[in-house]
Amino acid sequence: MTSPSSGGGRPQSIEIDTSKPHPARMYDYFLGGKDNYEVDREAAEEFMKSAPEVRVGVRANRQFMHRAVRHVVAEGGVRQILDVGTGLPTEPNVHQIAHAIAPDTRVAYVDNDPIVSAHSMALMAGTDTSVVLADVRDPRGILDHPDVRKVIDFDRPVAVMLVALLHFVSDAEDPDGIVATLRDALPTGSYLVLSHATGDVHADRRENAAAVYNSASATMNLRTHSRILDFFGDFTLVEPGLVPVPDWRPDAPDPRQAPPIGIYGAVARKNG
Repeated sequence: MTSPSSGGGRPQSIEIDTSKPHPARMYDYFLGGKDNYEVDREAAEEFMKSAPEVRVGVRANRQFMHRAVRHVVAEGGVRQILDVGTGLPTEPNVHQIAHAIAPDTRVAYVDNDPIVSAHSMALMAGTDTSVVLADVRDPRGILDHPDVRKVIDFDRPVAVMLVALLHFVSDAEDPDGIVATLRDALPTGSYLVLSHATGDVHADRRENAAAVYNSASATMNLRTHSRILDFFGDFTLVEPGLVPVPDWRPDAPDPRQAPPIGIYGAVARKNG
């Protein structure tokens, strides 16, 4: 399969590994998308046996992302967004939400799955949005990537988004160091938007569900509320703080009796 290089450069060949499930493609399946393979669908179905609420959860996480983007653009005044671990494009995506409020908002999407990169590049062609094939485990590489730098000026406030991403980074891969590198690169007035899976809200801590990812391209590492709080460092949490994603500034009360959602989310600001 071939795709254009990020930033509209010369086409390059990319290899898509379909021998293992990939979190982005499984997430797409949970959302009802079609950009996934049999190996992803089988793993996703196995996951749902132990965590039947996952489809509700990923939609709640998606809605959290929408509200968070609206907050940082409309209330925070941010006009630059670095979305790391963007996943397969699902409308409305970050740039569409931001542009509805401020059309001059610039967005850089980053993901480590070539199929995500290929699909995103095709959709973003002709826009001022960059799509970069890179891995959060190399945060310095992301910050210094020329196609990120084309869009993002790190002398001005930036919103960095790590939505449903860090639970795919193990402790051995130093998630604290990764987030600290990203936080330290941001000027005052910037934001960190983060959501993360947890076992806190279920009696079985969803250990069997998480184990499904042991055969995927990245493991799932569920973390506690206090552990997830550590990722925000000295940034100031926007009210209501770190809460289950349906509870972060909902647009309206949900009249349905929703199951407990094991995903925390928060938005935090870097103060001077």
